[in-house]
This record gives sequence, C-alpha cells and structure tokens, in this order.
Amino acid sequence: MSLKLVAESLIFIFPAYCANAVPVVLGGGRPLDGGKTFFDGRPLFGPHKTFRGFFAGLIIGTLVGIGESFVFNNCSPLLSFGLSSGALIGDLGGAFVKRRLGFAPGALLPIIDQINFVLCALLFSLPIAPPPLIVALIVLTITVPIHLLTNLLAYLVHVKKSPW
Repeated sequence: MSLKLVAESLIFIFPAYCANAVPVVLGGGRPLDGGKTFFDGRPLFGPHKTFRGFFAGLIIGTLVGIGESFVFNNCSPLLSFGLSSGALIGDLGGAFVKRRLGFAPGALLPIIDQINFVLCALLFSLPIAPPPLIVALIVLTITVPIHLLTNLLAYLVHVKKSPW
C-alpha cells in the first residue's frame, strides 16, 4: 500500500471524518429524537444526538469537502454533502443500535463506534462518485486507529468525557 494511496483515501473520506467529529464540539441543545422512546421503552438515539450537532456536522463536513475541491480538485459539493450526511446518519444508526442493546450514551461499543459512520458515508458516496475498492478498503482499515486516537486526544483536551 503506497503512501500516495493512503493520502488519497484520507482526502476522500475527510469530509465524513469532519462531519462525525464536529458534533462533539458544536453539539448540544435539543435532541433529534425529541426525548421519544422506541417500542422497547428506550430512547431512539439518546440526548447526545442533537439538531445542532447534526446540522453543524453536515454544514462543516460539506464545507470541508468544498474546500478540498479547490485544493485537490477531487470533491464536488454533492459528494461532500453525501459523505457528510452518510457519516451522520451512520452515527445515528450506531446510537440506535447501542440504545437497543442497553448501552448508555457515550458508552463504548467497539467496531460499531469506529466503523458505522464511515460505512454509511461510503454507501452514500456510491451513487455520486464511488471510490475505487482499494480506497474504500484503506478507509475502513485506517478509520479504527484514527478514530481511537482522535477520541483519546479529544478526551485529553477535555472536549470529550470519555477516551472513546
């Protein structure tokens, strides 16, 4: 695997990474699920998934991709939006699964926490500009350690309450 290919993979997925990270910093406010519960009596997503975080992630992720298009000429606004919305919806899907399994908001669920957002981002990119298979595989491979490292750093600088 060449360094150039890893760099291309990171550039491709970077809007999704940003969209997923921004709600940690800019989130808060009214929960997306409005405090409603599923038929199992548990919250749909929980209080950490908010309108402000979702839309901040969507806007910032999309803008990051548009910015990349000026530097790398690789990303359309539609692809940026697709990657960002896919990441955020994938994260919501992970929260939904965690609530069904009885995990508290912020609790660690290995693999789901690290991969769900990027899988959905890749899925949302397919009708717009599908990445080469090798790029998708590199993204999936490098996301777990990157996600763990960035969460640890966010914890160390007191942006997150847990290191995951």
